[in-house]
Amino acid sequence: MSGGVEGGALSRAEVSRYSRQLLVPEFADAQGRLRAARVLVVGAGGLGCPVVQYLAGAGVGTLLIADGDTVSVSNLHRQTLYMTADVGRAKAEVAAARAQAVNPFVRAQARPAVTAQNVTALLAEADVVVDATDNFEARYLLADACVAAGRAWVWGAAGGTEGMASVFGPQVGLRDVFPSAAGAESCELIGVVGPLLGVVGGMMALEALKLVAGLPPGLAGVLWTVDALSGRTRQLRLTREKER
Repeated sequence: MSGGVEGGALSRAEVSRYSRQLLVPEFADAQGRLRAARVLVVGAGGLGCPVVQYLAGAGVGTLLIADGDTVSVSNLHRQTLYMTADVGRAKAEVAAARAQAVNPFVRAQARPAVTAQNVTALLAEADVVVDATDNFEARYLLADACVAAGRAWVWGAAGGTEGMASVFGPQVGLRDVFPSAAGAESCELIGVVGPLLGVVGGMMALEALKLVAGLPPGLAGVLWTVDALSGRTRQLRLTREKER
């Protein structure tokens, strides 16, 4: 079993590490692509933590983790990469170190928070982009930059007991669904149930892996939503605002 072409055949250690993933037919020949990929994860909070952990475990070669925040005690009930001893430390640096600890074959690097000055340069570093931030300004900066560059990106959000995820792109972008952040409320105001972030973050990681592996993303042009209380999920087909 070669596990892919990019970067040569997998070592015995890699085959052993990814053995369960390599048994899945859709991913059997994708491990080389994963190893060669560079994924930018914007936000290392409740959504970013499971995304980083799953992408590192899956063998994504380079993870770029952009976040300017530090770990606080109130993060610990849902941001699973951090421990009490990490309070006060930079999230991006801690998350990168934990990703490296999950998988020594992965190169994980911290990056600063997204700004108007650096967003284009950050995008240029990555093959796949994941928006896991809860910062509304950074979210729309990233969305506009991805649309301008003709890039698809994985997006997710959660608050209270409701979460959602999608794969946006030039055809249907964030602003076509949510034109602005007006009326949006952060977890600091409405709270969030911890495990919900794991559910949504896991879906985001799965969509990112499919993009890297060259598989059709199931959430492209679709808004997937989940209600943590009822367990119900829905998929809503999206259209550009001007087409409605």
